[in-house]
Amino acid sequence: MANKLIFFTICAAICLTTLAYGTVHQSFIALYYLSAGFVAILWAIDGFMSGNFRFNKSLLQIPLILTIFYGLIQIIPFGYLAETNGISGIPNTISQDVFSTKNAIIQFIALLIYFSAALAFVDSTRRIKTLVLTITIFGFCFAFFAILQSVLSPTKIFGIYEPASATPFGSFVNRHNFAAFIEMTIAVPLGLLFVGGIKNDKRLLYLTAIVLMGISILLSGSRGGLVSLVSTIVFLLIITTKTKSVGSIILKSLLAVALVGVIIFGASLIGGESSLTRFAETAASKDITTNRGHIWSITAQIIKNRLFFGSGMGAFGVAYTPFDTLNGAERVEQAHNDYLQVVADAGIIGLIIGLIFLALLFKTGLENIKTENLYRKGVAVGALAGCFSILVHSLFDFVLHTTAISLLFLFLVALIIVCGKKQTDDIEVSEKKRRKASVTSISEKRKTLESV
Repeated sequence: MANKLIFFTICAAICLTTLAYGTVHQSFIALYYLSAGFVAILWAIDGFMSGNFRFNKSLLQIPLILTIFYGLIQIIPFGYLAETNGISGIPNTISQDVFSTKNAIIQFIALLIYFSAALAFVDSTRRIKTLVLTITIFGFCFAFFAILQSVLSPTKIFGIYEPASATPFGSFVNRHNFAAFIEMTIAVPLGLLFVGGIKNDKRLLYLTAIVLMGISILLSGSRGGLVSLVSTIVFLLIITTKTKSVGSIILKSLLAVALVGVIIFGASLIGGESSLTRFAETAASKDITTNRGHIWSITAQIIKNRLFFGSGMGAFGVAYTPFDTLNGAERVEQAHNDYLQVVADAGIIGLIIGLIFLALLFKTGLENIKTENLYRKGVAVGALAGCFSILVHSLFDFVLHTTAISLLFLFLVALIIVCGKKQTDDIEVSEKKRRKASVTSISEKRKTLESV
């Protein structure tokens, strides 16, 4: 019973963290932490009742554990700072904002709990399929809702909440976060489609979901989202096409072009000219808080100042202020580049941990997409493509700092890992293999009759 409840909570978390404005407000973050604690308690109960504590030994959990430990080191006082303006007794810590670093540590602990639970309890093809359907169906419904809201109430989320300092889309306060989330949900059915892991009678349903999600990305007006979507399709073409199969390359390339064409056409029908001119509007934006060139130049100075240890996880806003040449005209909380912010927050140590994670991710992913089972292969390919799309988008935005996005990202990583393991209830969906097997069996029977 406990293990079923854990799996249900994992599926529910994908939807609820997204609908709760991406879980970026403190009240929803607190509920998210409580849910992670609930999963941990259920996990302990399941181990006690079954007499066997479930745990996946994947090495991809290690970088998360190392990040948590390094965050703890960043808040340890190493003596005290010298007295300044009559103020003394200030702890000398690596982190320039201990409170924010503590919050970041708690966030990573919650992510680790959910990630490890997904690895341990998504333990059958049936559950893999359920999780994939949850991601795909929710992505489709969420994209439909976002498109409808963009037409009826473009400045308000659910017709209630109107963000003051960002352009919302869907339930996300920032449209770039919406695009990032849909990039991952669209990648899973795309992977199944490119591999041929979808039954013929269900392909139209999956194609409809893919096209609608693609249209929603275009309507969001996120340039990073558009670049990431195209990158995802190119990535899928590369990893699913054999170099010697010219026909397969042409067929999949035509499919990719057709998908992009249908998405653009659909977006132009729904949003008219505004859906395409929105990209030009975002490029011309003079908002200081999204002026990436300025922010990245200041971030480079932060990195240079604390290259080895970093300024503290979550402390970017405080570290940014002393170097800001605009004298605090706007408070900048994020670097708009997750890679730069990793180095700014955690220094070379954080960079090494991040590179270990990426190396393990692609090593595991490229191994597991070779599985013979067509359904698990398609899911692994799609999940790896979804992770790749977010890694591309992270070059332009701080998407992985949003709870709903980072959680779904780790669930995709979990799918990559579990799909590489043979399951007792494997689903075979290859029509060609079935036909080939039936033809072989008939010919063998004929030979047997002729010999008699």
